[in-house]
Amino acid sequence: MVSLPVSEVLESLLNALRQSPTVLLQAPPGAGKSTWLPLRLLEQPWLVGRIIMLEPRRLAARNVAQRLAQQRNEAVGDTVGYRMRSESLSGPNTRLEVVTEGVLIRMLQQDPMLEDVSLIILDEFHERSLQADLALSLLLDVQGGLRDDLKLLIMSATLDNLKLQQFLPDAPVINAEGRSFPVEQNYISLPASGYFEEKVAVVARQLLNHHQGSMLLFLPGVAEIKRVYNYLSSSLPDYIDLCPLYGALSLSEQQKAILPSAEGRRKVVLATNIAETSLTIDGITLVIDSGLERVARFDAKSGLTRLITQRISKASMTQRSGRAGRLSAGAAWHLLAKEQAERAAEQGEPEIMQADLSGMLLELLQWGCRDINQMRWLDQPPPASIAAAKILLTQLGAIDPQGALTAFGRQMAEVGSDPRLAAMIVYAKNQRAACATTALLLAAIIEEPPRSGVRDIGYWLTHSQPQWNKRARQLGQRLRISNANVDADEVPFLLAVGYFDRIARKRGEEGRYLLANGMGAQLDTDDGLCRCDWLVAANLLQGANSPDARILLASVLDPEALALRLPGLVRQQSAIEWDEEKGTLRAWQRQQIGRLIFKAAPLAKPSEQQLHSALLDWIRTQGIDALGWDEDAMQLRTRIMCARRWLAQEQWPDVSDDGLLATLETWLLPSLNKVRDIKSLKQVNLSEALGRLMDWQQRQRLDKALPASYCVPTGSWLPIRYDTERQPALAVRLQEMFGEKSTPSIADGRVPLIVELLSPAHRPLQITQDLAAFWQGAYKEVQKEMKGRYPKHVWPDDPANATPTRKTKRFQTG
Repeated sequence: MVSLPVSEVLESLLNALRQSPTVLLQAPPGAGKSTWLPLRLLEQPWLVGRIIMLEPRRLAARNVAQRLAQQRNEAVGDTVGYRMRSESLSGPNTRLEVVTEGVLIRMLQQDPMLEDVSLIILDEFHERSLQADLALSLLLDVQGGLRDDLKLLIMSATLDNLKLQQFLPDAPVINAEGRSFPVEQNYISLPASGYFEEKVAVVARQLLNHHQGSMLLFLPGVAEIKRVYNYLSSSLPDYIDLCPLYGALSLSEQQKAILPSAEGRRKVVLATNIAETSLTIDGITLVIDSGLERVARFDAKSGLTRLITQRISKASMTQRSGRAGRLSAGAAWHLLAKEQAERAAEQGEPEIMQADLSGMLLELLQWGCRDINQMRWLDQPPPASIAAAKILLTQLGAIDPQGALTAFGRQMAEVGSDPRLAAMIVYAKNQRAACATTALLLAAIIEEPPRSGVRDIGYWLTHSQPQWNKRARQLGQRLRISNANVDADEVPFLLAVGYFDRIARKRGEEGRYLLANGMGAQLDTDDGLCRCDWLVAANLLQGANSPDARILLASVLDPEALALRLPGLVRQQSAIEWDEEKGTLRAWQRQQIGRLIFKAAPLAKPSEQQLHSALLDWIRTQGIDALGWDEDAMQLRTRIMCARRWLAQEQWPDVSDDGLLATLETWLLPSLNKVRDIKSLKQVNLSEALGRLMDWQQRQRLDKALPASYCVPTGSWLPIRYDTERQPALAVRLQEMFGEKSTPSIADGRVPLIVELLSPAHRPLQITQDLAAFWQGAYKEVQKEMKGRYPKHVWPDDPANATPTRKTKRFQTG
């Protein structure tokens, strides 16, 4: 073990830790930072307290703890232990504890001083999980205000050193060189046609035939792993074992992938990015990197998370290929062109920038922080995600309008689960015992949902898996909830507490639903729940290419029973709306859950205010074009738009579609007296209505600078035709422009008119923006043609100085 690369920097690292509260360690895969260094730190007499090591993934946490204990010839749970959700192996003698992220956050919340802890290690920090970023922020807060003697070691194989050094400028940086096992890098572009999984399987078979050793194949997700497994299972020799590896597998299945193959056998490990770090998979000399990963992206507007498949970063490529060189020389094949690999991002995007932050915000409020800017963040959380988190916590009853935790919210924070599940559990805890027991099991199922099969969560209550029962018992013990029988009748009410915005009503096609938040959702048409009119969805996934979210777990719901049990979710509303068929207004008294109506009755005598409100809502729904825009109103609107562009230094109203819809109460509402149907709506004088957007001075200024008409030399007032895309135009008979020496202009002379010169019969003759040039040039040809066609009209040789006229020669001389 002394030959491990990290051993060469051990003294430098220990000196840095003695002198500095925070130290950064960069060590490549196989350097021993996770499975050797913690034991050396445990031996230091000046680190008298416990050492806590954070591992982002449960599989890695368990595996690292086992390897550390093995080196001490001890069982896990003695000097070295681990703690994670639903599982713990630690004892009174445990000094080095490997924990997952949620456990570390709970430890900090319950004992911010961490009095018996000397050192906290944040391992694999480059993964930049949301919980790791939150843990770092809380730990820096503890160091700054409570424990200046607490040591913090941040380590990773591919630290974003520049960013971290800027964030922690006083923290020493220790670099350990890599192990000298070379990994040959290869790049293969897959064919354009065919199924992705089949093409990957072909490459894997070819490489297995031409190379020795076992293979680690990185795929974006579980679905791809299962399909590649099926392609390979029937075509590989008997001495090659196929081993899937992802977080939801049982411990025994995960160990099969990690442990060495039996003598004379090889294995192919099909893994997600769970195998990128911390795990040493024995015997791997070949790596195939699909170059893809599946990540969750939270949409703050919809409140839903969608999974997207994307190219991995250069850091991930380095991590993946490094798996082939952990124990000996190896080779890696990246399934993309070398040019594509070179264009990849240096680092992956931190989870804090793309995740639902409601859980993080609840943790901060419990910590006593109501302003996220009071904390130090390596990447500042996005304001839109924080705003969405505040809205959800307010709706759940966790925070008051001022943003402070309510009594209910403090109980939620103590649960330590996702806020929706915490709200459900706290509500149930105040009900009868069976309700609370049911909530605990529901929470366990939703935390680790079944990956396929039945969507009815009630089915899984009666077909509960061991890990769900274990998690429910653990939660119950921690929250002091006594065990009772599960009551399936409680399920829809419990889910509605946490997922009120995901109550769904059937609409249109088979399997299509409308959610209470206005979003669409869908079920597979062969699922038994499709026959139900009302559901409440506990697990939704927004597809990349579909406007509707997929319902993954749900329960049947009776809205009337829900209204009796949880009346706070139901809103009584008087609604006035358009009857599209009859083109008139109708009034209703409704009971609604969010956007969903489950009971409605006609309302006899709605008030004028209700009618007007409904009318304006209908216009906003239909768009501004639903109004009866005549030519005068359209021209006035266009003149105001032009004034905003040509006279931008002055204040003009916003008459865009959005601007008009936002101010309907100001300009349109006073014109709606006695309007109850579409016919009378179309007759509203919109020119008069638009005029309300301007005061007297603005109207005078508009009429002067951008007049509706122009006085030509004969004294005729002719309309100017305004257009948002082109210059304003004036159509006038040519003879009425005699004596006009230059092109007319508007907007204080800034904008010349396009002059459309017409014949005596009002047919187009010439279009010009330079009237003086026309008189001196093209007019000669027009004069020659017009004298022959209209001999009774005047066609002077010097039109710029001639007398304008509307008449023929006969009338002029007669």
